[in-house]
Amino acid sequence: MGNLVRNGYPALAGLDEEAFVRLVAPLGESLPDASVGSADGRIPFVVVVGSRLAPPDRAIGLVTLGGKAGFTEMPADDLDRFRPIERVPLPAAAARLVTDVDAGGAFRNITPDDALETILREGRSPLTTDEGMALVTHVPGILKERNAFSMLGSRCGDRRVTAMWISRGRPRLGWCWAGNPHRWLGSASCGGRIAA
Repeated sequence: MGNLVRNGYPALAGLDEEAFVRLVAPLGESLPDASVGSADGRIPFVVVVGSRLAPPDRAIGLVTLGGKAGFTEMPADDLDRFRPIERVPLPAAAARLVTDVDAGGAFRNITPDDALETILREGRSPLTTDEGMALVTHVPGILKERNAFSMLGSRCGDRRVTAMWISRGRPRLGWCWAGNPHRWLGSASCGGRIAA
């Protein structure tokens, strides 16, 4: 929670710091065991603020890596079209936890379409755009050159999926084709979601 406050999320959400903390603080009662998944490189949990309060086109500017702010070249109205797919049931709350998060390096050079089927078959869930943004906000070091990830849980009705990678030394939010494999692009997933 402190990381979100330091990174400017209260102002982004249109809330003062106290109101923002009240919104997110109840998640602290649901934090999972921090050791879960850590042995295999997974992140135990990430706090996510939904796009209603933190639109991705603005939230990406709060992501920093090596002192460089993130960016996108996708128009805000295009990004807004990416909504959670039916196979990803999301809590209605404005903030949530995603647990047992994997940036999906094992899916490099596998099409996002094929990765999605494997993720679901394994009983996991693909990350949405909001959740991928939260991951790089809290753990920017996970986004390394040639270690990017797609966010298969959000689609807009065409053949694109949103993705995070490094471009010009900065975190970048963009898109890739769901049917194309890339050696540098994995597919991120989580074990579950918890609302306050």
